[in-house]
Amino acid sequence: MAVIDLSQHNFDEAISNNEIIMLDFWAPWCGPCLQFAPTFEQASEQIDEVVFAKVNTEDEQFLASRFAIRSIPTLMIFRQGIGIFSHSGTLAIGDIKDLIAKAKDLDMDVVRKEITAESK
Repeated sequence: MAVIDLSQHNFDEAISNNEIIMLDFWAPWCGPCLQFAPTFEQASEQIDEVVFAKVNTEDEQFLASRFAIRSIPTLMIFRQGIGIFSHSGTLAIGDIKDLIAKAKDLDMDVVRKEITAESK
């Protein structure tokens, strides 16, 4: 599957309408971001049932602010609309595959209960 570009106009819809989505917050001037791009693209082609998306922090400063992005690249995973992972820096493709497998194995009912308990 190809990597999609997200903006503030389609971000919430993409998060809501996909079971698992992996995000790459990046910038065109960021050397590590540019070096990581082929790995992210390769992961998108090898891992099924996951949407891979990029957010250009230069163009989408609102989203970068919303998620308090302080370092790029920053990778995030959302499952069923809930942020379950955030990491500043790059990852190897094997690590991405492992993270996605763990994300798929999460019991989201337990996650929702934990979120509810923390918010009280």
